[in-house]
Amino acid sequence: MVTTPYTPPTSAPTAGDATLDRIAWLRLSSVTLPLATPISDAKVFTGRQQPMTEVAFLFAEITTEQGHEGVGFSYSKRAGGPGQFAHAREIADQLIGEDPSDIGRIWAKLQWAGASVGRSGLATQAIAAYDVALWDLKAKRAGLPLAKLLGAHRDSVLCYNTSGGFLHAPTEEVLANATASLESGIGGIKIKVGHPDGKFDLGRLAAVREHIGDDVPLMVDANQQWDRPTAQRMGRAMEEFGLVWIEEPLDAYDAQGHAALAASLDTPVATGEMLASVAEHVELIRHNAADVIQPDAPRIGGITPFLKLAALAEHHQLQLAPHFAMEIHLHLAAAYPLEPWVEHFDWLYPLFNERLEIREGRMRLSARPGLGFTLSEQARAWTVAEHEAGKRP
Repeated sequence: MVTTPYTPPTSAPTAGDATLDRIAWLRLSSVTLPLATPISDAKVFTGRQQPMTEVAFLFAEITTEQGHEGVGFSYSKRAGGPGQFAHAREIADQLIGEDPSDIGRIWAKLQWAGASVGRSGLATQAIAAYDVALWDLKAKRAGLPLAKLLGAHRDSVLCYNTSGGFLHAPTEEVLANATASLESGIGGIKIKVGHPDGKFDLGRLAAVREHIGDDVPLMVDANQQWDRPTAQRMGRAMEEFGLVWIEEPLDAYDAQGHAALAASLDTPVATGEMLASVAEHVELIRHNAADVIQPDAPRIGGITPFLKLAALAEHHQLQLAPHFAMEIHLHLAAAYPLEPWVEHFDWLYPLFNERLEIREGRMRLSARPGLGFTLSEQARAWTVAEHEAGKRP
């Protein structure tokens, strides 16, 4: 019997008549955004991190042969920005010549291009910038805001402010920030807790609740700095404040601990922002570990994996409150069937020429197509590294 040696394919199947355009050129930019004030949460007060002074952004700009354009971004806090840029640069050529509509296939191709460094974390966060740019491009080509392309359930989303409630700020400053946020049209206030002295947390929380009144939605965030007994004790002590949720009371990977805590408290438990893949969120959901799930699209690999996770979260009737990056998450939250929340941070304002409209407690979709943002000259000025692939049409 004669056998023919197997010859592996050398390329993907040739594109057919449905391929109407191809990616011609892309530019990566590593942008360092300085923060006006060093930021401290519970991780600083427990000695695990230093105050945050900057945020590293990875921007991807993609242009097709027909001149369609999209822009997306990922980010990293404290460390990892150069690594994200390096990985994105290494796989950049994989996008050239691809049909920009084939977003799912492109995501898988990019993941396999760097599979030896894993399917989560830095590797997929680098892919996220490309993925977001492709979704932005697709929506712009359709002439629609991204939420409308996905199938929006609403044109505005409940929003709350976090940036005014960090632990480094004195209580009087937190109260003033809360007033300013509410007067600007933001609907809820979140403050940081997890101070080594629990009495400090409870005293400041009481002051904020008294200041804003009982009817304003209020959340707290411990940034993973409690152990199980402390989370149980603090969670019970905070029940009287009528919180919307207690966020990250335990280590992000302690699904069983979160599940036990969620079952024992009346206050909902929220977590998920630090997880770096859909698979890690699935473990939370499997354990019934969260009442509110908080995925971060750039951290889990972009919009493509976020949509998969959102479908699973909806199936389990979970509330959704995406972490950070409101410029992306407004659209994804607007497309989620259950009423979600979006986190307001003004840190990214200098990076874009446009602003989101916020009034009456809600963040509102604009009529601008795609994500609705263009990079500012300030973003260009803060660029520390660039890479181009392909040829600009």
